[in-house]
This record gives sequence, structure tokens and C-alpha cells, in this order.
Amino acid sequence: MVKLRRSRRMSSVLEAIGNTPSIRLDRIGREVPGVELYLKLEFANPGGSVKDRPALSMVQQALATGALSDDKVLIDATSGNTGVAYSLIGAALGFRVELVMPANVTRARKDITQAFGTKLTYSSPMEGSDGAIVLVRRLVEQHPDRYFYCDQYSNPYNPLAHYRGTGQEILDAFGDRITHFVAGLGTSGTAMGTTRRLHEHTRKIHCVAVEPAEALHGLEGLKHMASSIQPAIYDSNVPDEIMPVTTEEGWEMTDRLGAEEGLHVGHSTGANVYGALKLARQLQREKKEGCIVAIACDRGDRYFAPMKWERRYTW
Repeated sequence: MVKLRRSRRMSSVLEAIGNTPSIRLDRIGREVPGVELYLKLEFANPGGSVKDRPALSMVQQALATGALSDDKVLIDATSGNTGVAYSLIGAALGFRVELVMPANVTRARKDITQAFGTKLTYSSPMEGSDGAIVLVRRLVEQHPDRYFYCDQYSNPYNPLAHYRGTGQEILDAFGDRITHFVAGLGTSGTAMGTTRRLHEHTRKIHCVAVEPAEALHGLEGLKHMASSIQPAIYDSNVPDEIMPVTTEEGWEMTDRLGAEEGLHVGHSTGANVYGALKLARQLQREKKEGCIVAIACDRGDRYFAPMKWERRYTW
């Protein structure tokens, strides 16, 4: 029997951000007896991704300092998930949002952000997230009085959200049992903030940052740091290990999570779980036990076009 908890009452959708559950990967974990594999389900946030946490953190700080006000438009570069988070938060709090994203991001992400009333500006599809960063900086330089530039790649309140939230929640849930942590590198906020918090724990926790193995890759949302504009919040010395994962490895694991665990997730999550399973196999070869927690970044449905509805009225 599943033990049911009393439902929480909230005054705003923003109160639903954080405190996400973790699930054990039983079927995939059968390959590595003696090692526990867990996935922290960040798609349980109301915006559907891990990016709800830093977006709320950055917005709250901007509102508190007056950097974001009624006469300013929040603008930032995004590959999609942070844009959805900004859009949801903007609708909930009543401020305007404009996003710059590569023209080839999924139709679903474009439609979801626009459903909240967000304005979209597209950068070159050939330049990826770096092209969006260059374009947003140009727009802010041209119209400094119009925009508040949140700058998720440089804003310290991005990793701070994970230091205070994600990392603490993992320690609350697993305590001394956790031996390894895995997160992908995009803005790098999740890996940087969570790792810093876990490294403060009394027990050593080996923290791994996953990145694409190639400059040209299909792991949307992740950055190949050597060939990209490195985020100011990124520090390669923070993780204990940086693990390259190929597009094929990430995609294949994504398919396995759907077919074997009933988890429909994006390819960055697949890359994280591939990294976690690789660590587990290494522990098994060394005849060691372990408890590995990886991040599930988002749901898989935002990589597909949503159904279109045509509304008709008859009077």
C-alpha cells in the first residue's frame, strides 16, 4: 500500500517549486546489484523542469533590489526550460518577459512560453545557445532602459538556488547513504550549486558533472564547455569529475528510462542516468556498494509538438 500524505494548500503556483521527489531506478539498477540508483524528478516542478528553481531565485532577488520593476521587461537567452520558468513566474507575478532562443528549439517550448504571454526573439539556429547569448546582449545594449537582463549564465542566484534547495533536499532525503551525485552541464547552475552543498557534508560525496562528448551534439540543454562560451558561474574545479557522454549514449538511455522505468524524460536526463550507471558499474567492479543520485532535468513531452486546438463559438 502507498502511504498518502495530506495535500498541501498553496496561495500561489510558485509555492509548488522545489521539494521534488526522488525515485529508485529498480529495473535499470538490476544490472548493478549492491548499488542504489535514484533519480530526483525535477520535472515535478510546476514549469516542468529543474530551471524553475534558479528562475524563481533570480527573479526574487531582482524584485527585492528593484532591478526588476513594472517598467522593465525581463529578458534572457535560453534554450527553452528556463524560458518556460520565467514565463510561468512572470504570469504569476505580473511582469513582462521576452526571451531570445535559437530558432530551432522545439515547437513545444516555443508554444508553452507563448501561452504565458511571453514575446520570443529568435537567434540563428546554427549558433546554438551561444548565438542567443550574443543576441540578447546586443538587445540589452541597444535598449538599456527597457530591459532587466537576468543573465542566467552569470547570475550567482542561479547556483545559489541549488545550494539552498536541491542540495539540501538530497541530504534531507539520503543523509549519509549517498555516495555519488550526477548532474549535467548547461548553465552549470545545478551542478555547481548542488555540488558545493554536498561537499559540505560530513561524508565524502563524489560529484560528477556530465557534458556532451562532442562540440556538435544532440543533448539539448547541455554544453560542451571547451567549444562554448563558458558561463561565468561555471568552475571546472568544483566537480570531482567531468564525464563526457555521447549523444547516442544519452538518447539510448532516454529510451530505456521510458521503456523500463515508465519515465518519459528529455535527453539530458538520459545522459545523467548513463553517467550514473557507468559509475555504478565501476563501483561493482571494485566490489563496493553505493548510492547514486542523478538529476532528471525535464519531461520528454516538451521535445514534441503539442496538439493544436481550434476554438469555435456558436451564438
